[in-house]
Amino acid sequence: MTVNVSDDLRETARRDPEGIALIEPRTDRRVTWAEFDQWADRVAQTLLARGVLAGQRVALVMSNGIDLAVAYYGVLRGGLVAVPINPRATPREISRMVAACSPKIVVGDAQSITQVRQADTGDSLIVVHRAAPQEGELRFGALLDQARDAAPVAPRDPESLAVVLFTSGATGLPRGVMLTHRALAADIDQLLQIESPPVITSDDVVLGLLPMFHVYGLNCVLALSVRAGATVVLIEEFHPGALLGDIVDHGITNLPLAPQVIQALVGLEGLAEAFANVRLIVSGASALDPDLAQAFHALSGKPVEQGYGLTETSPVVTTTVGDGREPGQLPPAGSVGRPLPGVEIALRDFLGQPAAPGDPAQVFVRGANLFSGYWPDGSDGPDADGWWATGDIGLLDDQDNLVLVDRLKETINVSGFNVYPSEIEEAIVDAPGVESVAVIGVEDERTGEAVVAFVVPDDPEGDAAPVEEAVRTIAAERLARFKVPSRVIVVAALPHSPTGKVAKGRLRALVRSEPA
Repeated sequence: MTVNVSDDLRETARRDPEGIALIEPRTDRRVTWAEFDQWADRVAQTLLARGVLAGQRVALVMSNGIDLAVAYYGVLRGGLVAVPINPRATPREISRMVAACSPKIVVGDAQSITQVRQADTGDSLIVVHRAAPQEGELRFGALLDQARDAAPVAPRDPESLAVVLFTSGATGLPRGVMLTHRALAADIDQLLQIESPPVITSDDVVLGLLPMFHVYGLNCVLALSVRAGATVVLIEEFHPGALLGDIVDHGITNLPLAPQVIQALVGLEGLAEAFANVRLIVSGASALDPDLAQAFHALSGKPVEQGYGLTETSPVVTTTVGDGREPGQLPPAGSVGRPLPGVEIALRDFLGQPAAPGDPAQVFVRGANLFSGYWPDGSDGPDADGWWATGDIGLLDDQDNLVLVDRLKETINVSGFNVYPSEIEEAIVDAPGVESVAVIGVEDERTGEAVVAFVVPDDPEGDAAPVEEAVRTIAAERLARFKVPSRVIVVAALPHSPTGKVAKGRLRALVRSEPA
């Protein structure tokens, strides 16, 4: 049993010390399992030597790469709590997350360090990676070269907190999801019980494109590969043509993807040739359109498996992998598969009663992979019987596959990332000339969903153009790029329900009724 997630790295390094663990095409760096393990030791030693105590937080505002993987495993090995943050987050967003979890250390890289420095990081020590440190900051390399020889001893409690990942909650603002070592390790255990075909093997070379500030990239790509002893090719930025070259050059066989990546790959020349030796493709993070799955299959010769999960479930709940289909056959359209071994799902109506067969209802989940509630007090976690309401609506088809129908939450899913309407509304309502705002998500072929802002101006008779421009300007200043509204629609008034709430369903209908 894995007690601390970093134990998996220690075991793989013992079993295959000279095997290649990580490849970074951007720098042409390669790291063996032994080196990866030793560097994680050094990070843990240095953090503990600087007075960071077990259970305290370390924020990692870093892009995909070898050093993020090393930092993550070093934090866990020291018994500390990792807080991965999107390196494209704005200073305002970083400030909020830092204020929420009070990390002792914030690590920023070349992509994020400007935003980190502009953020309110309180008393946190700033560690700088791939950029020059300023006065009072620490160079990332110091985490590796100021360490002792003795390996640190991590706390031996699987219920200790491993990661806090910020995602949606009842308020609409990001909330910290508390994932223990038990939860993260359980989801890996559950995935590895699938055998035909296996989700991963030690012979696989895995694409590490999905961002590691997202639980999919962190646990289902990096940590799963570490447990299996599979090489991970870490990609910092997605470029479709370059990705095909990486697949061929590094012999990548296992591709965890998001639908937006699949969409970008469709139509590229040489797709079938590049994917000739690919063993498995799995799509997650957001819904995959059945037409896109069919188009990709026709062009590449490879079926795309699908899965369903949430940050709160570490993340995988269901998958189509191993569902008994003939090799090469597409999963049933709309299906996200069956629960992993050890995971239970239940469909309940709005009264909490079991739904009738075939009726859409809210999806409830139970399993060892579930989170321990939201930071800091564990609120809104699983109930006394271990069940947790996902906020998603689904049904079971005639083969007991889960089919997702809708979501209860207002959360917008842009390229696999959660976007919270209330956060955007709060950011843009201060724009000059704006009286009130409402933000919704609408379907988008490129990103899955897109953000649309409806704005009521102070002066209904005035020119709408300056108001729209002011909203776009303040959004770009305050929000990460994927959260910036793709459209700003100036309206005379917002529709309201009898209880006074903005009737966002009517706003969505308004967008859908517009001519294409």
